Amino acid sequence: MGRISLPTPVPRTPTVDPGATFTAHREDSLLDTFGRRARDLRVSLTDFCNLRCSYCMPEEGVEFMSRESAMTAEEIVRFVRIGVEKFGVDQVRFTGGEPLTRRDITDIIAGVADLDPRPNIALTTNAIGLDNRAQRLKDAGLDRINVSLDTVDPDTFARITRRPFLDRVLAGIRGAQDAGLDPVKINAVLLPGVNDQQAPDLLAWCLERGLRLRFIEQMPLDAGHSWARTSMITAADIFALLDPHYILTPDSAPRGGAPAEKFLVARRDRPDVVLGDVGIIASVTRPFCADCTRTRLTAEGRVRTCLFSRTEVDLLSAMRAGADDETIANLWKGAHWAKLAGHGMDSEDFEQPQRPMSAIGG
Repeated sequence: MGRISLPTPVPRTPTVDPGATFTAHREDSLLDTFGRRARDLRVSLTDFCNLRCSYCMPEEGVEFMSRESAMTAEEIVRFVRIGVEKFGVDQVRFTGGEPLTRRDITDIIAGVADLDPRPNIALTTNAIGLDNRAQRLKDAGLDRINVSLDTVDPDTFARITRRPFLDRVLAGIRGAQDAGLDPVKINAVLLPGVNDQQAPDLLAWCLERGLRLRFIEQMPLDAGHSWARTSMITAADIFALLDPHYILTPDSAPRGGAPAEKFLVARRDRPDVVLGDVGIIASVTRPFCADCTRTRLTAEGRVRTCLFSRTEVDLLSAMRAGADDETIANLWKGAHWAKLAGHGMDSEDFEQPQRPMSAIGG
């Protein structure tokens, strides 16, 4: 089988007064034309992953970006510092690909933890190898962690990820808990006829271990572009799958810009005992674009204002060409000013982004 290059959108410059001449607004913030301000920065560290989840990547033959194309640890920390100092970014999440495949991830986290003011630092990972690194990551400044885990059945896990590594993921989760990372959240995607009927068992497994489960609707970010809205497991389907076993009560805490709708969980046979909570991230059927507070950097240092953007703004080239912080900040402001109102999946002319999730970062 030949090599498959993951598509790369053509970078663009900001559409409104780019660079040092940006004048659309004078705020020290990542403001867009709809009044939203981004304070949550998602940074992809790599497009490489040691799993091949069917809803994310091809099974084999993927050609990943070169090491020279990716941001260095120093460049990542500088971008985050600009976000913190210039825009009030107070949450940073490192994603991939699989971020644990970066050997310098501990240095990156330590560099961000040294910033003043210090942002909250999170990591999304498949947890392979986390058991041996969790304590070092915690000591470096990692605050919380999300682990992608769609099933605890070994055969189903191998079918979804195309790798027999469930035991390594579970060891990583235990390592995160032993290191005192709190909370440890589990991100699960349900696929029809694959793991959807396992949803109640996965929730029970998480509740028993003090893990906070988040079900995520499958999004049109697969490499094969085979996603179809008519066949995905929706939030309504998730409620129906859990309903025979659990009572879900909406959490009264303000959601803010959080992607998950949170529900308190009780068993139907013991409705007075709250066991924990579960979240549902319904990006497709119950979108939360109006409250979005996120901005994203790909591993090549390009701004994406939305997971479903079809264009990107290249900041890394400017940085490597010697641009100062103010110029980079203005390029970033111009990019974010052009953020669209929403992802547009309800539109008849919606087009799936060229890049799959692994090449964007969650």
